[in-house]
Amino acid sequence: MESIIEFKDVSKEFEGNVVLKDLNFSVKKGEIFVLVGPSGSGKTTSLKMINGLIEPTDGNLYFKNKRIKDYNIQKLRWQIGYVLQQIALFPTMSVKENIEVIPDMLGWDKERRNKRVDELLKEVDMEPEQFRDRMPSELSGGQQQRIGIIRALASEPDIVLMDEPFSALDPISRASLQDLVLELHQKLGNTIIFVTHNMKEAMKIGSRIAVMHEGKLIQCDTPEEIQKNPANRFVEEFFDETTDEVYTQTLEVLYNGGFYQRTITDFNLQSLTMDTSLSEVFDLLAEKEAFIIERDGKPIGLINRSDVFRFLSQEG
Repeated sequence: MESIIEFKDVSKEFEGNVVLKDLNFSVKKGEIFVLVGPSGSGKTTSLKMINGLIEPTDGNLYFKNKRIKDYNIQKLRWQIGYVLQQIALFPTMSVKENIEVIPDMLGWDKERRNKRVDELLKEVDMEPEQFRDRMPSELSGGQQQRIGIIRALASEPDIVLMDEPFSALDPISRASLQDLVLELHQKLGNTIIFVTHNMKEAMKIGSRIAVMHEGKLIQCDTPEEIQKNPANRFVEEFFDETTDEVYTQTLEVLYNGGFYQRTITDFNLQSLTMDTSLSEVFDLLAEKEAFIIERDGKPIGLINRSDVFRFLSQEG
């Protein structure tokens, strides 16, 4: 498969501090390539080199077989989508205006921009008529991140860079957006370079994974190969640490007058809405211990059998 990005003997120093050392790898066209490692391993520095935000001290990066430093950087960046952890939607622009920023700069006519905005909103299950004129402040965190993702895709870029885009979200929203990235990638066939410190996330979405530590590339392979044959003890322990972690979050649950606080450790649960009747919930809980409750698509807590019995006893 053809390579779209290549790192050749890339090193980077900041004020005498070596951040990257002799980095060599290539990203194939159409794959999801994940850079994973602990904080300070050089993941984000490597990512920022791809769109020219940081220049290497030594070595060269290539985009489509041409050195990145030989491109007009502004025009290069128009070919690269970028999704940040902070989302960074323009607060004074509507959803539509945020999505069409780069297409507008590229000179797309209004009809083409409108069509693209509506297409992408539908792809992320946000009805255009309902959402295109909303302001970012009117959206939930998960909805804002969905807009951030499709804004990065709006101009049909060759590559999309994602720098820990979901790390600030709750685990349920995070899992949902991981699924969204996989769905969009399957439909669009774009190239994604994704940075995370979480091996579980890397294993879920990556076509290949580059494990980094202290500025060096330790292993670069498929998720299956890394799982079966970790290159060294660090990779093995990092894999075990992140795949065995248990997400815990305390949520306040408001359901039909019942108010309870729960600690959630299992996020592989089905979802119910606030509109689900109590009798229906009771029937469902006869088969399953607990369900996640959502309001307007946003997870707000957990309800289990004890909650229902307590609520019924209070009402009785």
